[in-house]
Amino acid sequence: MRRITIGLLVVWAGLMFLLAATLAASFLVSGAASAATGVAIALIKAFLVFWFFMRLRSEGGLIRLAAMGGGVWLLLLGGLASADYLTR
Repeated sequence: MRRITIGLLVVWAGLMFLLAATLAASFLVSGAASAATGVAIALIKAFLVFWFFMRLRSEGGLIRLAAMGGGVWLLLLGGLASADYLTR
């Protein structure tokens, strides 16, 4: 039990580091690179939450496939909403 707790604390510390990186990038990076940097950091944080806190690493292939399908669906909806916004 102690090993699992230490592992989760390490992942939490990584998430806090990525939070600080997001904050630093918001002040240091500007233009189109700012959005790309923010999305990249957000994807890394989402992967860490899915893999460790939602325990997808210990689940079977079908559960992983369903989680990946949900992520792809969310990216598709975000992309279509962005395309609609950019063409107006």
